[in-house]
Amino acid sequence: MRSLFLALIFCTTAASAQYKDSSIFKFPIKMDDVVIKAVRKGWDVNGFIRRVKNDTTFYKAFKGLHIATFNAINDIRVYDSKGKIKASLYSKTKQTYAGGCRTMQVLEEKTTGDFYTRRRRYNYYTAELYSFLFFTQGKKCGENDIVGSGIAREEGGKNESNSYKLKQLMFNPGGRVTGIPFMGDKSAIFDPSVEKMYDFRLTSDDYQGEECYVFKAIPKKEYADDVVYNEFTTWFRKSDYSIVARDYSLSYKTLVYDFDVRMRVRMTRANGKMLPGYLEYDGNWHVFTKGRERVKFTTQLSY
Repeated sequence: MRSLFLALIFCTTAASAQYKDSSIFKFPIKMDDVVIKAVRKGWDVNGFIRRVKNDTTFYKAFKGLHIATFNAINDIRVYDSKGKIKASLYSKTKQTYAGGCRTMQVLEEKTTGDFYTRRRRYNYYTAELYSFLFFTQGKKCGENDIVGSGIAREEGGKNESNSYKLKQLMFNPGGRVTGIPFMGDKSAIFDPSVEKMYDFRLTSDDYQGEECYVFKAIPKKEYADDVVYNEFTTWFRKSDYSIVARDYSLSYKTLVYDFDVRMRVRMTRANGKMLPGYLEYDGNWHVFTKGRERVKFTTQLSY
């Protein structure tokens, strides 16, 4: 059950009168006037939705972290039931990529509370997975940012298995997440049995100087307790459909576990590529026989 939660922890709306219904795809999409005009001028909205479902640019951007040199500011805070900080880590790290290998240097680190054990292991599962995803232990070689037909499943122990589950939640919201009990197909927002539980919206907006299409999935009120994604919003740059920002809100409850997680991811362009620039996480989860964990973190990356 511990491995389950190492995976789960990460994991502009106009007035309704401005939207018009469309049934041009398998599920109805509400579009604003700008999008409707684009469709009338020949824009292939069906093709765009297919790209939403099959997008690999977001996953590719995170794989790009393995072959990039960057500085990171890491701020992780663990809270008690009263909302007070009981443990924390603040660090500045530098990853260097050279000769096909990456290494990391800790430039500064401050901790409070019981963030580490006496053997300097992480006391909290969120911190453990954060380290596995964003820190480099020793030297890692032979990696790339090539994305195949699906999310790569790495060979290894529990951390690799947990990372695979996490990547499914983050990078493949339209598909089933395997290996997490009691969830079934509820994370597959594009499956016929699940898509009926959502309202889908497609609008046009400007994001930090980039013209974007904004795709949003929001559960219908009558299904609010039956879905995994409470909100799923993605900003696609119009010029090439690359993802420049994504917001998540996930929650689920069973007899053996519950979680409520929100994430914000912002991308940046560096060295001719789209790469993660800022991540924000706010999570509250509990698993049977384990203590409840409330953690917030921010990560800022510069290249």
